[in-house]
Amino acid sequence: MAFDLSIFNPGARPLLGLDVSSSAVKLVELSRTAKGEYRIERYAIENLPRDSVVDGNIAKLEDVADAVRRAWKRMGTSTRNVALALPAAAVITKKIIVPANQREQELEVLVESEANQYIPFQLDEVNLDFQVVGPAPGNPDEVEVLIAASRKEKVEDRVAVAEAAGLRAVVVDVESYAAQAAFELVEKQLPEGGKDTNIVLVDVGANVMNVIILRNDQPVYSREQAFGGYQLTQDIMRNYGMTPEEAEAAKRTNTLPENYENDLLRPFMDNLALEVSRALQFFFTSTQYNSVDHIVLAGGCSIIPGLDEVVANRTQVETRVANPFVDMQLSQAVTAKRLSQDAPSLLVACGLALRRFDE
Repeated sequence: MAFDLSIFNPGARPLLGLDVSSSAVKLVELSRTAKGEYRIERYAIENLPRDSVVDGNIAKLEDVADAVRRAWKRMGTSTRNVALALPAAAVITKKIIVPANQREQELEVLVESEANQYIPFQLDEVNLDFQVVGPAPGNPDEVEVLIAASRKEKVEDRVAVAEAAGLRAVVVDVESYAAQAAFELVEKQLPEGGKDTNIVLVDVGANVMNVIILRNDQPVYSREQAFGGYQLTQDIMRNYGMTPEEAEAAKRTNTLPENYENDLLRPFMDNLALEVSRALQFFFTSTQYNSVDHIVLAGGCSIIPGLDEVVANRTQVETRVANPFVDMQLSQAVTAKRLSQDAPSLLVACGLALRRFDE
């Protein structure tokens, strides 16, 4: 099928958000009530075999498709349209300024001409999309346009996973944009909705920690650090002679020896807090800012009990765990307790599911 990098056009509804990370696939389905409130209908998380996804690339397509298929069946939904996301590293984005009041065709020609300057590939090798962001700063006769491009094979791998699982990809977004879309729901929970404050979103995955600092919904800084939950898994494997699968299972079910918390978990939490502190120092030395107001933790590691306190103590910044579903209605298929545990790892999937409601 012909598939543009349709970062901004959902095309079809209803829609599932499908996040393919290095450790699991996550599906989220949202709807809206008669009052216009969001409602989570159902969700599912299915763990992936080790090395199915490596550095954001689909390494074992059949394994990933099988996990998506199992998650979709467990959800019990009839919806087959999905929104997927690419890692930010697989997408080139650039904001450009163009004259206002362009017709769509004229804008396409301009964007292609500009894209040729910034994209180190032939245009026929990439999927390209754009969106008018709004008026250019300080000039009403110009508009700001966001260009996004990715190598076609990166998009096609994600689409192939969906199709092999019996689903249909109708949106391909960028993980960082999807996380930001869901983060707006978290931001509303902050004092005064987080207005005019520097908010640090720390998404800790299996192998990588992504740090995005936002001010009034605009990213002002981002950084990727090689630190994640798999380091704790490796410590468990070494100390207790377990396989990766056994270590992950023991970590999730909390069935590790008594010395685990003091010997392994606490040092891991301290190291994670140190990595956050380092990211803040990089932010302060490379921007005009010298303080942040809130830290929000997301990703699978953020559900470790007490991690928010450890990070707050290290950084001296108010820290909380992300839950974009706090103000949502819950269907009968979703239990509040389970959702609150899983919520921090569903940020990207939630942001993708929100694409259903794009104008």
